[in-house]
Amino acid sequence: MKHCRPDPSYTAFVRQLLDRVGDKWTMLVMRELAEQRMRFTELLRSIDAISQRMLTRTLRELERDGLVTREVFAEVPPRVEYEVTPLGLTLLPHVRALADWAVEHRDEIEQHRDQYDDRADLAADSSAA
Repeated sequence: MKHCRPDPSYTAFVRQLLDRVGDKWTMLVMRELAEQRMRFTELLRSIDAISQRMLTRTLRELERDGLVTREVFAEVPPRVEYEVTPLGLTLLPHVRALADWAVEHRDEIEQHRDQYDDRADLAADSSAA
């Protein structure tokens, strides 16, 4: 089967999006917002160990990609709510499938990691001797 070289702009775009989806906070934010529309402070409290700065940055990036909407209410103090967009909802099943795969194969992956680490330890021991 003959393979075509993908367009570099396409691969760059895919890489950028995979970086976004695979970062430390994006899926946690998406998971929370998939359940319900939330205010910034609610999100901040619901995601353990995320800083205000990192939550702000993550939400801005998700909004830029069209995965989350931000609505500002003209109140005092101002109220801001975030919600997953229809486009964002189409991403969630794929992320859940990847998470399910990881859970299903966890024991096997950990076994491979242990075997690899044991081989690396043996190689280090033999080169030190």
